[in-house]
Amino acid sequence: MASPVLGEFLGTFVLVLLGDGIVAGVLLKGSKAENAGWGAITAGWAFAVMAGVFTAIACGSSDAHINPAVTLGFALKSGNFSNVVPYMSAQLAGAFLGAVAVWIHYGPHWRLTEQKDFKLGTFCTMPAVRQPMANLVSEAIGTFVLVFVIAAIFSSRVGATGPAAALGPYLVGSLVWGIGLSLGGTTGYAINPARDLGPRIAHAVLPIPGKRDSDWGYAFIPVVGPLVGGAVAGLLAKTIGF
Repeated sequence: MASPVLGEFLGTFVLVLLGDGIVAGVLLKGSKAENAGWGAITAGWAFAVMAGVFTAIACGSSDAHINPAVTLGFALKSGNFSNVVPYMSAQLAGAFLGAVAVWIHYGPHWRLTEQKDFKLGTFCTMPAVRQPMANLVSEAIGTFVLVFVIAAIFSSRVGATGPAAALGPYLVGSLVWGIGLSLGGTTGYAINPARDLGPRIAHAVLPIPGKRDSDWGYAFIPVVGPLVGGAVAGLLAKTIGF
């Protein structure tokens, strides 16, 4: 049953289940992790990426992108676009279902939580200061770092055959941790269109008690920004010759 599309689907499912899960744990009322803070969120997302990459590989995707921006960046780098549509579709579906699983897991906590923004923020990103152009640039910069450094990590210039076996997911997880700590404070660092859009759709359709709207006016920023940043990173990596 293993296949690249299945790997991207299940890898992204695990990514969002654990990533949105840590945000829910920190934000939702009555959770034992309530108020654990930004450090817990950045660490949780780093481990979520690591787990998602391992899952994607084990389930058939040697690429293990689990992120449309990574898929686009590496398609531009290689010139091969055959996986763009199937990978992105699988990633979006996996992200949606991962968010649904978080909603199920934290069932009673939604009703206990009065802050509507906390409920939305569990699913998708919200900017610290709402300035669309600045927010878009922040997402593009964070995703540029993600895709460009991933290309560097797996470059033959760093290692003739890439990182040692099974080391790659740990390195990518560490990279995401660094991006979250250094660059994530502006927008919540979606740096992944599927990770934001899939859960945002889930928030819109799920019967969450006392929820607000899903902030569709902001939704294009964590989609377009990461795609732009990933594309620029892929083209630069191609130009340099990674």
